[in-house]
Amino acid sequence: MDYFSETIKQAIRTVPDWPKKGVMFRDITTVLQNRTTFRKLIDAFVHRYHGADIDAIAAVDARGFIIGSALAYELNASFVPVRKKGKLPFDTLVEDYELEYGTASVELHKDAFKSGDRVILVDDLIATGGTMLAAARLIRRIGAEIVEVAAMIDLPDLGGSKRLREEGLQVYTVCAFEGE
Repeated sequence: MDYFSETIKQAIRTVPDWPKKGVMFRDITTVLQNRTTFRKLIDAFVHRYHGADIDAIAAVDARGFIIGSALAYELNASFVPVRKKGKLPFDTLVEDYELEYGTASVELHKDAFKSGDRVILVDDLIATGGTMLAAARLIRRIGAEIVEVAAMIDLPDLGGSKRLREEGLQVYTVCAFEGE
């Protein structure tokens, strides 16, 4: 694990039994509240993608917006929000995905990208991968290329990063919590 990874991982607060018993919730607010750690988080992504010819950062509603907007600014790329259904005011594409109990949907403006745009898809955490996979499908439907799917945290025991890789996506996370 590198310097950035260890610093970020140590700054993440774990809240046991929230929002329900048995869940170890990874609270990123402690990273965001510490100006030095937050800067290191954004720097980890900037160092990875600097010089990678990125056109846009697409970020998943809502915590992905925090990382994605700062990263877009630093990479001089556009910022595209992938929203929960019903939040975007213009013509959209919608993608449904499975939750533990039911389904949910994300949407993207139809004109969010030009065909061939090179995109990094960002969220705060990869758990089961459902939201990221739905967002990736939307981006691909528009004709943009996903260079990589990126998140601050991977929870590999939940299988999301593996699922994303099986769909042909490159995955990068700053840190992981395995079996914890």
